[in-house]
Amino acid sequence: MEEEKDNRTPDEVAADLKLKEAEIAFKIAETEKIQAEASKAIYEAHEAELLWKESKMVHDRRMSDDENNHLYRFDGDVSKSSVLRCMKKLTEWSRLSPECVFSSPGGSIIDGFELFDFIQELRSRGHKITTGSLGMAASMAGILLMAGDVRWIGHQCWMMIHRAAFGAIGKTYEVEDEVKLVKRIEERCLDIFVSRSKLTKQKIKRNWDRKDWWIDADECLDLGLVDEIRGVMPEHKNKNEKLDN
Repeated sequence: MEEEKDNRTPDEVAADLKLKEAEIAFKIAETEKIQAEASKAIYEAHEAELLWKESKMVHDRRMSDDENNHLYRFDGDVSKSSVLRCMKKLTEWSRLSPECVFSSPGGSIIDGFELFDFIQELRSRGHKITTGSLGMAASMAGILLMAGDVRWIGHQCWMMIHRAAFGAIGKTYEVEDEVKLVKRIEERCLDIFVSRSKLTKQKIKRNWDRKDWWIDADECLDLGLVDEIRGVMPEHKNKNEKLDN
């Protein structure tokens, strides 16, 4: 069978070649455009992912801070100004779940009682308040630790109970009246500890008379002064488990 002859003129053949070259160039350009668009889409997706991760990190950092977890760190002496700061913050969080962490050497008994009563008022309205201590809860800070629904203490933390300290200047009867007031205040302190622990007034008086009574975390738990211990080293837990077995 004879092959079909190409009857096109040279100009027509050249035109067809140019047309095919143009079609191939167009297809190449289309492919490159698609690849460029794909690369751009991938780049934008990576950029969006990075922005999302950065935004999430900022959000997580913000959500993990004390403010968003309603945790107030009472760091320093119990005083009028520190108590007012704490009460202001607890007021903001009172409809949620506030937590107070004390690390304090104690301070003013009267100012501390103001905060103690404020916390009890919140509890009476149905708010759950957790109190805890890291480092130490000494003197008035130990009493404030008793204020929470749930009370915890760090394993290396110490609680200190002692008699009220005061200074009196004036006439004899004025000093005597001051002593009577301080003794009445001490009775209030005793009532708080006795009502929230296994301690009796007699035991506290035996231990706090003429000295500071320092109590470690394990003793606090045994005496019912706290509900739980936090921050216990795994080695310590394992040791206790072996002793129990």
